[in-house]
Amino acid sequence: MKTKKKFIVAIDQGTTSSRAILFNTKGKSLFKSQLEFKQYFPKNGWVEHNPEEIWNKTKKVLVDVIKKSKKLNGDILTIGITNQRETTILWDKVSGKPVYNAIVWQDRRTEDFCKKFRTNKREHLINRKTGLLIDPYFSGTKIKWIIQNISKAKKLLKRKQLLFGTIDTFLLWRLTKGKIHATDATNASRTMLYNINTNKWDNQILKSLKIPSHILPVIKNSSDNFGRTHKSITEKSYPITGVVGDQQAATIGQCCFEKGSVKSTYGTGAFVLMNTGQKKIYSKNKLLTTICYRLKGKSTYALEGSIFIAGAGVQWARDKMKLIKKASETEKVTKSLKSNSGVYLVPAFVGLGAPYWDSKARGVLSGLTRNTGPKEIIRAIIESTAYQSHDLFNAMRKDGLKPKIIKVDGGMVKNNWFSQFLSDVLNIKVYRSQIDETTALGAAFMAGLQIGVFKSLSDITKMWKLNRKFIPKIKKSERLNILKGWSQAMRRTLVQ
Repeated sequence: MKTKKKFIVAIDQGTTSSRAILFNTKGKSLFKSQLEFKQYFPKNGWVEHNPEEIWNKTKKVLVDVIKKSKKLNGDILTIGITNQRETTILWDKVSGKPVYNAIVWQDRRTEDFCKKFRTNKREHLINRKTGLLIDPYFSGTKIKWIIQNISKAKKLLKRKQLLFGTIDTFLLWRLTKGKIHATDATNASRTMLYNINTNKWDNQILKSLKIPSHILPVIKNSSDNFGRTHKSITEKSYPITGVVGDQQAATIGQCCFEKGSVKSTYGTGAFVLMNTGQKKIYSKNKLLTTICYRLKGKSTYALEGSIFIAGAGVQWARDKMKLIKKASETEKVTKSLKSNSGVYLVPAFVGLGAPYWDSKARGVLSGLTRNTGPKEIIRAIIESTAYQSHDLFNAMRKDGLKPKIIKVDGGMVKNNWFSQFLSDVLNIKVYRSQIDETTALGAAFMAGLQIGVFKSLSDITKMWKLNRKFIPKIKKSERLNILKGWSQAMRRTLVQ
């Protein structure tokens, strides 16, 4: 009889799709099932998802992968979960039904409240306790909005029957049939309610936002025991032993375990994380201090910069503007032009993230002439992600951090032109990983670490493989010239 193969499943619940990926114990992706879901924009700056659609599609891709594992004559050892962070769901503890749509991380509806809530004293306090800024991006004010505005939430809260969770918590709750209400430290560190010094929900912040602690999940390590799936969902019950927010998961998948190592993921948004080791670095330039991962009760920290629109700009060009039919066409288009012809797009469709944090900013397309066509606009969209990355790395430099190499992943870096342009604009070597599913891989690594499939982080590091290096090629004068054009476009955006 053949020995059964051993597998780890990673659920990767992202902003635009849910997927499940089957990995072997060497970190190789064997099979992927993916389903997109609908984005809702009820008002200007509002972004929502339907939690039931997320659950149904996540369940479907998970079942697909389990079926595939059987065909491959394998046993699933464990499941890891990674998820879009900050996205907020409140639901009924008894029925399990959400009281409102999921409010997505990109949503800006609580900006007016954040504005009033921000005082110098409070901003400093929140920053020191949570590592974050007071901003609609994080879950805290989203929870407050649902409690204040949804009558069902108010009723359930009075009965102590209301629960909050980021997407990982909601999926855990559903997968375990309501047995587990938990999250990990990386997801907790994105709520604006979690104290990164004490590893606990912060009572002072909860009080100031009028959020009762009984609605919050238990906080665990990123590699931990998160219960088991219920047989009615997955036929057989499987352990869940890893949970980690998507950007931290990509950092783990990129094996950025050394202090000073940096990864940048170019998905819907773009996120740069630098591992700062056991030391919390508080940025003077509006970068975030966050938990990179937490193992055996010890936190490793990171400095993070968040760009709200990266791949989402390509999606906009495809779905709304109809400039392309497929995202993959962008490489051919950008290559076909000798320069950007002075055309710049600042994609502030939902405001601007780091280092600007301007909720009211909106997109600006500048430098148009009668000669400007769809190709120039597409190139401007692609270039904008590299320019926004430059602004982030510039903020890091001002904070005294100077990375020499960045490891990149995500859908956008499949475009060789973009990866080279990124290296040119940043003036930094760019290493593209062989595995582009680094986010899911990070969740698989955390799940495998808990059950002993991987013995240590250095054991995991051996699995990282390089796909391609991109080394800066352009002249300094050319770099400064194109960045000057970007600065002008950015000024036009910020003065609105």
